[in-house]
Amino acid sequence: MSPARGEGARASGPASMNIGAVLALLRPDFPDISISKIRFLEDQGLVEPERTASGYRKFSPADVDRLRYVLGVQRDHYLPLRVIRDHLERLDQGLEPPVTRGGPRAPRLVSSSEQHEPEPPQERRLSRAQLLASAQIDEALLADLESHGLVSPRTGTPGTPSAGYDEDAVLIAATARQLADFGIGARHLRSFRSAADREAGLVEQVVNPVRHQRNPESAARAEELGRELTALCLRLHAVLVKTALDRAGH
Repeated sequence: MSPARGEGARASGPASMNIGAVLALLRPDFPDISISKIRFLEDQGLVEPERTASGYRKFSPADVDRLRYVLGVQRDHYLPLRVIRDHLERLDQGLEPPVTRGGPRAPRLVSSSEQHEPEPPQERRLSRAQLLASAQIDEALLADLESHGLVSPRTGTPGTPSAGYDEDAVLIAATARQLADFGIGARHLRSFRSAADREAGLVEQVVNPVRHQRNPESAARAEELGRELTALCLRLHAVLVKTALDRAGH
């Protein structure tokens, strides 16, 4: 379903909601969502709730669907807001955005009677055996990846998921297995880790001053800035690799 403006949106949930009710609807699927993040997305023009005479926001089911789409493509495709804005403009024109096919599907809205029931899901942690099974690798490859600093378990702390491997570790391990089929071993992948660490350091230099600003939207702005810089780094990396291969082919 397209997160379009105006009529034709899903009719589940109340006809209009305040920002707290919207937060309750979105949080089961997006545990990190906050009122500040919703206000930030509104400031960026991605959702335009109505305002009462006294200035309070009133969100429609269509507004909630629109927020679901924005949050879904951010999470699943790591797209910056300027790209998502283009997608929404296409949707508003009745066109298909580039990543909806196979991309995020708007989850079912939670009815007002269900709002108290869901609890935010915790980030999944896997044991060593679960990681081996999920990534379809053997103990030797995992040990090799760990020895080169490519994969490591997270340490559990109070208020956070328990110790174990996260989903990123599964993706890294599974990708390393596929590369190993071409004779590219873990020792060859250290350069990827070193380059990633350097790029992350550059991104943090730009993002940290924004994150520590004293305003309610600073965290959301820092998150979006990091997302956009990451997308630019990935684009540059892909083009540089392609350029290098083109030079080698000539």
